[in-house]
Amino acid sequence: MKKILHILLISCFSFTITSCAEIIVIGAAGGAAYWYKDDISNKYDEFSKESDETEKTDAQVEQTTDSTISEKTPSSRPLFVSVGGKGTILTSSNGTKWTKRASGSKGKLRAVAYGNDTLVVVGFSGTILTSSDGTKWTKRKSGTKAHLGNVTYANDTFVAVGNGGSVLTSSDGTTWTKRKSRTKTSLYGVAYGNNTFVAVGYKGTIITSSDGTKWTKRKSNTSVEFNEVIYADDTFFAFGFKGVIRSSLSGESWSKIKSGTRMGLLGASHGNSTFIAVGNAGNFITSSDGKSWTKRNSGTKKHLRGITTGNGKFVMVGNAGTILSSPDSTTWSKMKSGTSRHLRRVFFKLME
Repeated sequence: MKKILHILLISCFSFTITSCAEIIVIGAAGGAAYWYKDDISNKYDEFSKESDETEKTDAQVEQTTDSTISEKTPSSRPLFVSVGGKGTILTSSNGTKWTKRASGSKGKLRAVAYGNDTLVVVGFSGTILTSSDGTKWTKRKSGTKAHLGNVTYANDTFVAVGNGGSVLTSSDGTTWTKRKSRTKTSLYGVAYGNNTFVAVGYKGTIITSSDGTKWTKRKSNTSVEFNEVIYADDTFFAFGFKGVIRSSLSGESWSKIKSGTRMGLLGASHGNSTFIAVGNAGNFITSSDGKSWTKRNSGTKKHLRGITTGNGKFVMVGNAGTILSSPDSTTWSKMKSGTSRHLRRVFFKLME
């Protein structure tokens, strides 16, 4: 088998010379690669690869190129995950039909996040569970007994927050490190945006960090407990009891927003150009811009604690296994969850 070191073929032809092309063939044991070089653009495009033993025609090269371009990429799989009391984990591909999953935990589970090809669930007594598909779950060592209330993933980092100002970080969901949060008050919500992590909690506590490691206290100008924080439309929104809402562009300074309600706001989400915050007795509020809010009712009297958007619909969860679904945030239908446990949060992700 011959080893082709370097062949340079220059071909210039035409009745009126209008173009010049250069073909370079570089060969070695196992194969040769062809590049086409245009004299004007001076750019190379790899368009075929062949073995030493056969020589492909132009038609064969063209066919190889076409088949490479037409290769199909794997489709994404929609996945809803809801968590709650007694180690409850429910999953659904459409938000309508739900399946119970064995979590291996009997504790109260509080939140879900996804990153680095891993789903992470956190809960009471330092509980952390991981899964690659939402079906099989594995317990992880968190290094803490504190109740963990929320978790998010951004900037290649999981950040979990909880009681007593607890903050844990992880790059893979498996190995976790305790961080100093500069607060002893409990944290119930965490989000990421504008290159900043924001955590909120008891007595109006707000702390921020650029990396999840070093944290700074911020003034919220309220002593009301925050239950949730989200980042949407280039703005952070913190939601709490007594209808309290605060907003911030950077996470540093916070402004008051009138919610039009006094009910406790327990969970929030943004999707399909709509903000939704859920709360007591089946009530919730909606907004198109995060500034002007309208009070609505879902048709249930159960407390609603979590909300997400995905796959063209809104999904709410709450007490006594309540799950509601809506295509437009206005008309809601009750779904069978298969559990009577209180559901605390619901999460959506298109799985690769």
